[in-house]
Amino acid sequence: MINPMAVLKLKPLVESFRNNHPKFGPFLSAAAGAMKEDSILEMKVTTPEGQTIISNLKLTADDLALFAELRSLLSSEKND
Repeated sequence: MINPMAVLKLKPLVESFRNNHPKFGPFLSAAAGAMKEDSILEMKVTTPEGQTIISNLKLTADDLALFAELRSLLSSEKND
């Protein structure tokens, strides 16, 4: 069960993130449409010092179900 108070605390942080990174939402929407089971999701982080950390995972049906639920939660928050 999701704690409603926790969601309320997250709302301004999510809005701030959306405002700071306006291209990220459209990227996620495009990527979500392309992600299918067995797709590879890769993440790369480069620190200001130049250190790079990369990881990837092969998406499962359970992963896609989780992403769908998260999209649903975030879109319902956006519409409130």
